[in-house]
Amino acid sequence: MAFRVEGVHHIGITVRDMKASFEWYSKMFDLTPGPVNHGEGDELSRAVQVEGTKLSFSMIDIGSTRVEFLEYHNPRGKDFELKNGDVGATHICLQVDDMDAAYSTLLERGAVFNAPPVTLTDGDLAGSRWAYLRDPDGIQLEIWAWPK
Repeated sequence: MAFRVEGVHHIGITVRDMKASFEWYSKMFDLTPGPVNHGEGDELSRAVQVEGTKLSFSMIDIGSTRVEFLEYHNPRGKDFELKNGDVGATHICLQVDDMDAAYSTLLERGAVFNAPPVTLTDGDLAGSRWAYLRDPDGIQLEIWAWPK
């Protein structure tokens, strides 16, 4: 039986405190979280390969993509410690319409960037600009703007 991938349904990230994360993402990006759901039990524990799982989860719609936030109440997870070059390290990239406005607005709202925006100078992406920042849990984010 053949199948085809139709798109990306969501990207999931585990956070320490969903309420704090929602407050930060709402403040930084004017995003509105959806309803919070809860899960636990043997079937869930087997599916996520975490013994004794009790968790809350919710989605935030960003354009046609959803980001799922998961908070494990049991067991509590370890802090995120991967560097960008570590296998398995990921980031979420948010496309913005104006890099200068996004960068200055996010700085005013308290965002901490790794460095100021970088402008690509070669190839098909020349003129595109990007910058990395981290959320309160240390999860890497990126903002991206195409050339005007």
